[in-house]
Amino acid sequence: MLVLVAPGQGAQTPGFLTEWLDLPGAGDRVATWSDAIGLDLVHYGTKADADEIRDTAVAQPLLVAAGLLSASALGDVAPGAVAGHSVGEITAAAFAGVLDDTAALSLVRKRGLAMADAAAITETGMAALLGGDPEVTVTHLEKLGLTPANINGAGQVVAAGTKEQLAALEADKPEGVRKVVALKVAGAFHTHHMGPAVDTLAKAAEALTPGDPRVTYVSNKDGGAVATGAEVLERLVGQVANPVRWDLCMETFKELGVTALLEVCPGGTLTGLAKRALPGVKTLALKTPADLDAARELVAEHA
Repeated sequence: MLVLVAPGQGAQTPGFLTEWLDLPGAGDRVATWSDAIGLDLVHYGTKADADEIRDTAVAQPLLVAAGLLSASALGDVAPGAVAGHSVGEITAAAFAGVLDDTAALSLVRKRGLAMADAAAITETGMAALLGGDPEVTVTHLEKLGLTPANINGAGQVVAAGTKEQLAALEADKPEGVRKVVALKVAGAFHTHHMGPAVDTLAKAAEALTPGDPRVTYVSNKDGGAVATGAEVLERLVGQVANPVRWDLCMETFKELGVTALLEVCPGGTLTGLAKRALPGVKTLALKTPADLDAARELVAEHA
């Protein structure tokens, strides 16, 4: 059984779309998406520097476009389940048939703009904590006023809060934590700081007509499988201000009997977590078109 997953913000790197746009028809497809959402995805995916693509309003649609483009390059794929980390949930919603590609990109464009506006209110950020016991870490974060915004499993928790709170964390790490790594994001996502974005996204979602998932759609909220398109949309709206429970998603993968995990472009983050948390499950990250042949073999064996 194959699960197809999509990474979240912070996975982007300068020029990561360049080689993908060399595939037949890819440039035209991304140009059409760019016109539809009023954002030059081709420029940002090929020529923009790290600071430009760190912008939340740019990074989020860029990541969804990359996920959709790389998945389509695989050909027909019939995964047993789909999931995405944070903004990757919108990519997963498109994989599952809840949204078509244009609707997914329109929604993520509005999401990125709304979250960028919310992030501009207070200077905030996020940092990954490597090592330690998650329960001990979460208690320590709450003592410092930080939110455990992502509980990713495999011993990784991501803290979010103000710059002052994150500085205090650097000086006072939880017991057992080896390292605190600042993430390439522009705000404290999945916390109360994103509250203003929830209303904006809810209004955007009202204009959409979702389909019910055609495959098992695993939600960040609680690792649960969501059966209706309406509930998927409702969860996509709420998750911008709620923690990501990727640890629970991986527990669900185990329960479903997943034997392989394929992460779409720009892959690497979620396969890294799966290698530690899902022993025995084959993993593959789509980073460049050079990975497509190996990915097709994985699909043929497990989908």
